[in-house]
This record gives sequence, C-alpha cells and structure tokens, in this order.
Amino acid sequence: MHDTIEITRVNRRILEKMLDNYSLEQLNKVPEGFNNNLIWNIAHVVVTQQLLVYKLSGLPMMIDDKMVNTYKKGTKTEGAVTQQEVDKVRGLLFSTLDQTEKDLKTGVFKSFNEYPTSTGFVLKSLEDAMHFNNFHEGIHLGYILALKKSL
Repeated sequence: MHDTIEITRVNRRILEKMLDNYSLEQLNKVPEGFNNNLIWNIAHVVVTQQLLVYKLSGLPMMIDDKMVNTYKKGTKTEGAVTQQEVDKVRGLLFSTLDQTEKDLKTGVFKSFNEYPTSTGFVLKSLEDAMHFNNFHEGIHLGYILALKKSL
C-alpha cells in the first residue's frame, strides 16, 4: 500500500502547487461552462479520500461534517472561500495522508463496507478504496488542468 499512498502524495504535491501559484480570487473563480472552481476540486479530493478510506471502514474521519457537506459528491461551489479555508485545505492535503499511512502501519483498519461507485466499480476492500481514490484524484487533476486554462 506504500506505493498507492506515494501516488496520492505525488498528485497532492501538484494540487499544493495550484494553491501556491493561484490567487485567492483565481482559486474561487468558476469559469463559464464549469460548475466548480480550483479550490472546490482540491477540497473535494480530500473529502472523498476520507469518505472512501475511513467512513467505509467504519472509522472516524479527520474532517468535519461541514466540510463533507460542502465538498462531497453532488455538491458544487456555493460561494467564495477565505484564505483561512484555503490554508486548512492545504494542511489537510498531507496531514490526512500521513495519518492514513500511520493507520495502515498500526493496523487500525479492520473492516470495510462494500460500496458501488458512480463509475460502476464496486469497492470491496480498503485496497480497492485506496486504488479507486487515486483514479478519482487523477480525474479531478485533469479537470483542474482544464479549468485553470479558463482562468
């Protein structure tokens, strides 16, 4: 599973660069033809990883319900985020991953609730969830790259 986490970490470094290289105004801008902005997509991957890996394992997530309800599947940008919120997302990009790595090493994950994804793939294990998460993050990275060309 180390390689799987390392792939996620590489993707998140790219996302962190987006946070570094775009202004708060640019992060918040929803270009014409898009439903969401850069910051929504970045926060969404953090939320989704927590839902797929922790919630489906019956474990507490490292994010609060407000964040889940703002960025989960089916939501869209509802308003501008503050710099403080951007900074929180930036921290969560890696703190959640570091904790997942520790939890894997210490055997915290004991069970998993099967989940059919919107792509039709059924997650049957923690390993499935972590692999699918990388697929999901890759989709959103592609979306972010297209979105940033419209800024």
